[in-house]
Amino acid sequence: MKKAPIYPFPAIVGQEKMKLALILNIINPGLSGVLIRGEKGTAKSTAVRALADILPEIQVFDNDPFQLDPEKEKEEFHSIQAALGIQEKPTLPVVTQKKVQVVELPVGATEDRVVGTLDLEYALKKGEKRVEPGILAKAHRNILYVDEVNLLDDHVVDVLLDSAAMGVNTIEREGVSFSHPARFTLVGTMNPEEGELRPQLLDRFGLCVNIEGIQTADDRVAIMERRAAFDQDAETFSKQWLEQSRQLADQILSARKLYPEVTVEKELLFEIANTCLEVGVDGHRGDIIMLKTSKTMAAFDGRNAVTSADVRNAADLVLPHRVRRQPLMDIAENVQSLRKRATA
Repeated sequence: MKKAPIYPFPAIVGQEKMKLALILNIINPGLSGVLIRGEKGTAKSTAVRALADILPEIQVFDNDPFQLDPEKEKEEFHSIQAALGIQEKPTLPVVTQKKVQVVELPVGATEDRVVGTLDLEYALKKGEKRVEPGILAKAHRNILYVDEVNLLDDHVVDVLLDSAAMGVNTIEREGVSFSHPARFTLVGTMNPEEGELRPQLLDRFGLCVNIEGIQTADDRVAIMERRAAFDQDAETFSKQWLEQSRQLADQILSARKLYPEVTVEKELLFEIANTCLEVGVDGHRGDIIMLKTSKTMAAFDGRNAVTSADVRNAADLVLPHRVRRQPLMDIAENVQSLRKRATA
């Protein structure tokens, strides 16, 4: 069966802040994901699938449900095999290549389906305990896309955010307990008109973007023209954007390698701290995510040192959804005010 064509990421008109937030999380999954808040029909799912499509293939062990990295996670592979009671062969499984996947989490997903559970059928037949991997195992090294995240049960959202922050998922059922890597890019979307997330959960998304439909006639016409051209001949249309897609993929890979080398001057750490204090951020998660986001922005731009501009741009993505003391409009105005003062 032929795969459905994917709309090219560089061909998406507008929504620059959303696209940047997605790219930053692909570069650095440690940012704990992005929450995209906005109305339907604003290219949210299109952008996620398009970005995954341009990423290079990843190496995995053949038929490995945990998506482990053959180069970096051999020890984890052995420990998981032992925990599952699987007889190890003298050599590791064959290594194969696969595309980065967009793993979708259904709104009605239970905690067992997300985390993993015991394979009861196997236990009854064999008298042995075996774990059935959950969605988080499949999401490792991929993109976990959660549409209408505000409609999920709170405890399921808690599990997702814990794994996104820690990079590990632990399965504990009927005396069986073991952990496996679960480092993924978490993308949650929601329409605020359908209800909000609890503040405690909202704060744990690393970045947040509020989007709406394009408001200029020229851009709306461009959207229609490009979509019509794609629907008429997806292959020809995609070829027109192939070089830009390759350049972006190369830039993302370079940023991943550069990120560990990015440095931050202490005065910029004070700038981050003072910004969070001035807009009334509770706790310290905002400061830490601002630091990580600033470094990721520098790496994406090909620089090994953070600038004040990186800090200001990071504030636009990190702060608005974290403040509890002021209306969102006031928060946005405060962030803009801080940016103007910093550039003055």
